Amino acid sequence: DDLQTELSTLQGRIAELQTQLSTIQEQNVTYLGQNVSYFLDENVSLSALYKQVKESVVIVRGILVQYDLFRRPYYTQIQGSGFAYNFTTQDVIVTNYHVVQNAINITITFANGDGYAATVLGSDPFEDLAVLSADAPPSEWKPLAIASSSTLEVGDPVIAVGNPYGLAGSMTTGMVSALGRTITEDITGGYPIASVIQTSAPINPGNSGGPLLSYRGQVVGITTAIVSDSQGLGFAIPSSTILREIESLVKKGSYDQHSSLGATGTDMTYEIAKAMGTNVTYGWLVATAPTETGLRGGTKQALISGNVVTSGGDIVIAINGTRIKNIDDLSSYLEENTLPDQIVNL
Repeated sequence: DDLQTELSTLQGRIAELQTQLSTIQEQNVTYLGQNVSYFLDENVSLSALYKQVKESVVIVRGILVQYDLFRRPYYTQIQGSGFAYNFTTQDVIVTNYHVVQNAINITITFANGDGYAATVLGSDPFEDLAVLSADAPPSEWKPLAIASSSTLEVGDPVIAVGNPYGLAGSMTTGMVSALGRTITEDITGGYPIASVIQTSAPINPGNSGGPLLSYRGQVVGITTAIVSDSQGLGFAIPSSTILREIESLVKKGSYDQHSSLGATGTDMTYEIAKAMGTNVTYGWLVATAPTETGLRGGTKQALISGNVVTSGGDIVIAINGTRIKNIDDLSSYLEENTLPDQIVNL
């Protein structure tokens, strides 16, 4: 009897979901004979948007030279994505640094199949950014517009276009699921990549370097598949970072205005606070810090909730009056609001 009751309840829920699905389909899908056109947000056609941007997205390839135990060289091909952008009348390709890291014989291939040799104009491993130049004729370039990501909000719809697993010109859709994330990978030497956009649009190897677009076709981020085992989450370097760095990358070949406290630490939790005897459950607990920062590092190690935590140090709860809840807040504030050698109040 209990199972029958549960079954009836589930059948009722299924019927409700089917009704909701039918309503959504009626609102968002227009049937034209056998063809289906998808319209989302302000009557934007996804197929029309794809046609608008596909010729701006390129495949980036290169050769990576590696050596075996006997110092014999062997070669592997690397592949990613990129997109065309016009910086003060100069056509360039924007991509991820890890796509072209240590690569030789770099090439780009446009959507029509035309390929050209490319060279790295500038790169920033600390934000996983690289800018390439190519000897393609003017007719090949279909530059995209870059909009500031500062206006993005959680829930905004986004589109990723790239070449996952070598499948050229693939498009996925999703939404902004979080802002201000911090990721750390080997290419940065432990330096956190700050203000990263998290999306529900699937990002796979080969997508790296491709554009994350708004429904207006403007670039709001550069997708990156650098985070392994992300389990369906996508990450993108924010477009505001590109706009801040592009001039330096093109003209100088690098960007050296990242600021850091030079400290290590961990996010505060209720369990850590309880073990330390403090009522501060948020912020960033300092483990080690250079003496010139004025920060005090930890004094002892303790096993808290299964993790070894260096406790006894300062807890950073604000910078210049801005509340700091965790490393995401700390890294994002430093990247977006400070420069090296600037004095801040902690």
